[in-house]
Amino acid sequence: MPNDRAQPARQDEQPVFTADWFETVARPLWDQFIPSLEARRVLEVGSYEGASACYLIDHLAAQAPLEIHCIDAWIDTGTWNRAIVDMAEIEARFRRNTALLVARSPHPVTLEVHKGYSDVCLATLLAQKGKGYFDLVYVDGSHQASDVLADAVVGFQLLRPHGIMIFDDYLWRGGEDNYSDPAMCPKMAIDAFINCNHANLRIVNAPLYQIYLQKLSA
Repeated sequence: MPNDRAQPARQDEQPVFTADWFETVARPLWDQFIPSLEARRVLEVGSYEGASACYLIDHLAAQAPLEIHCIDAWIDTGTWNRAIVDMAEIEARFRRNTALLVARSPHPVTLEVHKGYSDVCLATLLAQKGKGYFDLVYVDGSHQASDVLADAVVGFQLLRPHGIMIFDDYLWRGGEDNYSDPAMCPKMAIDAFINCNHANLRIVNAPLYQIYLQKLSA
């Protein structure tokens, strides 16, 4: 699927986010962790409004040029048990927000937006870029265990040795309809992935709502 590039934004604009998931869960951890990483090539699976992508651009491109790839279909699958949202509006907000951060970055930022389902986009990236291309892989797409596992397996191949993989929503339980079905939550997939690859990864100490892993070898 072809990649789309974000359009330039005015310097005086501010990013707009209607969801606070990133601010309340991830940002306190990332403030301690991300600035110390020397990540020049970043892959994000699941972008929504661009809160995490904007954070990565803001912090990592402050140090050096950055290449960041964002994957999202911007399709509401109905699996989150939340109010219906206009995903076209969410996508447009992502593009405005990230364009703003790219425009005001002190170092060049190459932002590649891959609009589509993650299994197809990840396979395409693996074919195009090869194994070990990325320094940092952030998995925050579908919450269904089978999807999370597929994202993890291919994402790990795309991660370089000693690179970092982050899983969001490790303890996410969804709405009431999903409480009794672990297949509808990320934890089972993340546990299975860690168990299968335990000899080639190190779990980085961090609170458990997110899981941080370091790949040990190719």
